[in-house]
Amino acid sequence: MVASPLVLTVVAAALVDKGRVLVQQRAPGRSMAGLWEFPGGKLEPHENPEAALVRELREELGIAIVPAALRPLAFASAALGDRHLLLLLYLVTDWDGVPAPLDASAVRWATPAELRRLAMPPADVPLVDALERWFSRACA
Repeated sequence: MVASPLVLTVVAAALVDKGRVLVQQRAPGRSMAGLWEFPGGKLEPHENPEAALVRELREELGIAIVPAALRPLAFASAALGDRHLLLLLYLVTDWDGVPAPLDASAVRWATPAELRRLAMPPADVPLVDALERWFSRACA
């Protein structure tokens, strides 16, 4: 997938375990440092979204995921300076390893209600609604 230079495509994961989702805190020195976000990152040239997310989760959290374990959940779109951010969120319920903050200040598990109280980047905020809908269907 090749994105327009004006559109920045980013992939993220909602790793779900026991009614909670994993978020990571952006490291100092980065844009939006200190905010909590869904782990993931930018696509490399000629990389599809699923391959990018598998790579990013290995690099950021030290976990292994097979592409077949990624289920598209929602997307968000937001202005980002002179570009536009397209954030693709995938649901992940199966992985190998224990998530660790290899590229962030911290990681934490939070319920969707707890996510609403965390400072998050603007593009991540509307994705919490999609997670709440998914949790309500999964628990019904």
